[in-house]
Amino acid sequence: MPELQTTRDYSFNFVYNEDEIQFTFNMAQSSAIITRIVMNQSQYEVYTWVEEKKEWSMLVYLPKNKCDSYNLCGAYGNCIMGESPVCQCVEGFKPKSLQTWNPEEWYKGCERSKKLSCHDKDKIAFVKFVGLKSPDTKDSWVEESMDFEECRARCLNNCSCTAYTYSNIRYGISGCAMWFGDLFDIRQIANNDSMDVDSQNVYIRMSASEKGEDLISFDFSDRAIQRGLINKKRAGKGRNKEMELPLFSFSSVSIATNYFNATNKLGEGGFGPVYKGSLLNEQSIAVKRLSRKSGQGWEELKNEAMLIAKLQHKNLVKLLGCCIERNEKILIYEYLPNKSLDYFLFDPIRYGMIDWATRTHIIEGIVQGLLYLHQYSKLQIIHRDLKASNILLDKDMNPKISDFGLAKIFCGNGSQATNRIMGTYGYMSPEYAMEGLFSIKSDIFSFGVLLLEILSGKKNTSFYHSGSINLIGYAWDLWKSNKSLELMDPILGDTPPANVFLSYINIAFLCVQENAADRPTISDVILMINKEPALLPYPKKPAFSFARGIEDLGSSKKKPEICSVNDVTASILEAR
Repeated sequence: MPELQTTRDYSFNFVYNEDEIQFTFNMAQSSAIITRIVMNQSQYEVYTWVEEKKEWSMLVYLPKNKCDSYNLCGAYGNCIMGESPVCQCVEGFKPKSLQTWNPEEWYKGCERSKKLSCHDKDKIAFVKFVGLKSPDTKDSWVEESMDFEECRARCLNNCSCTAYTYSNIRYGISGCAMWFGDLFDIRQIANNDSMDVDSQNVYIRMSASEKGEDLISFDFSDRAIQRGLINKKRAGKGRNKEMELPLFSFSSVSIATNYFNATNKLGEGGFGPVYKGSLLNEQSIAVKRLSRKSGQGWEELKNEAMLIAKLQHKNLVKLLGCCIERNEKILIYEYLPNKSLDYFLFDPIRYGMIDWATRTHIIEGIVQGLLYLHQYSKLQIIHRDLKASNILLDKDMNPKISDFGLAKIFCGNGSQATNRIMGTYGYMSPEYAMEGLFSIKSDIFSFGVLLLEILSGKKNTSFYHSGSINLIGYAWDLWKSNKSLELMDPILGDTPPANVFLSYINIAFLCVQENAADRPTISDVILMINKEPALLPYPKKPAFSFARGIEDLGSSKKKPEICSVNDVTASILEAR
């Protein structure tokens, strides 16, 4: 604490050893006049008289914030700065009186949601709570020589032991600390916390789940513990019954993102902001926090979470978990440092950073991801919103398809219909945009548009050229005139072999055919990628589904655009 550092006006000395714990506070001038004021039994102020100014000057003011106050939240109440209310019961506990859970009554604390069966060890679980200040040690016992497993076993075998920790207990020395009674003065420690203390992992004795009851069970795998996750599974009715992935507590997500600090914000899409976060094991994450005003509700979030949880492929973004506390809808993904494809492709400065080899690598990765979705996953999935901003890039520029909020499980080779058209302008197939019909060929159309964008470095919906209403139309005019090489992004120079570039253009046109039946499957695309142009089917006139793009651009030159970052923006068009 800054106030407890030695200055020219005063010195502070702290003694901590086996014999004593004491501190002394001395003024530099023996003649100095100081006064101490204690207010409301919890506020402490120290002033010194400044003779030159004829006024009192504050030296110390405590507490710095609400959570600095001792035991503000009572037994098993966790004080979390930045939360509302600041006092919240830890998981597995509830306020002793919901009617009086307010600042004047917080001191009454919390009680267990389910009583313990102390002598039945099979019904006991120790739940790890991460990032806490050690509770008040008045009723605790400390042993430096005990290792972690012995510490846990000792607490488990003692019915009076309510919690234990194995961590830094004294100046870098690790050991076992056990509590025998209610836990008081609990506080969540954030990275920017004013308290100069280390956070601890505290294991609290809980009642384990019993089959058939609406209880909370906990995931104690190493992976879950490292991330500070509590994997809630509901056996009764409700949302959680359908979830098959870890659930993060809102407090752990808040801490990971430094309480959704603006400096951690990666970007914002139509459904809400995305933040970069860091777990306790220093793994970076991307946190998609859905806006309460967004069009994506519980059903879309559940759809996205459940689908990605069942999909495992190197070219699909990895979902780590979600949070559905307090009306929050949050998805937690792996963090991909190179953001999204549109961040590079359509930026007037960054587009030069993706050369021909990188672009073909990205194309091949997208194809492999689609092949998995359409053919090789346990569920046949139609993405329905494939576009540049939904292609995320890892540190090695490996592409990963993201955002499955609009995805559909599909059976058979036919089409399905919907009366609510959801997707993104410029990427939707004509049959889907006009009639609400979608199939795996809808994704193929989107891929064809994306392929043209990667080859040209131009955006379909923002493209303008005399006589052409979009990028597809312009590319087709060049194709008919045998000038398709002019479509190539100028930054690529002479790097791409002409025959390879023309093959990609041919494939793109086959993918954006007006009639879905004329489009290839994704496995057909893989076979065609390495063929000579002369061996590929000659495309018919492609679909021109839309007029000029939303932006009223007067030139085909690149201009700065708002690009999504680790997020997705989906347009919603109501069917007529």
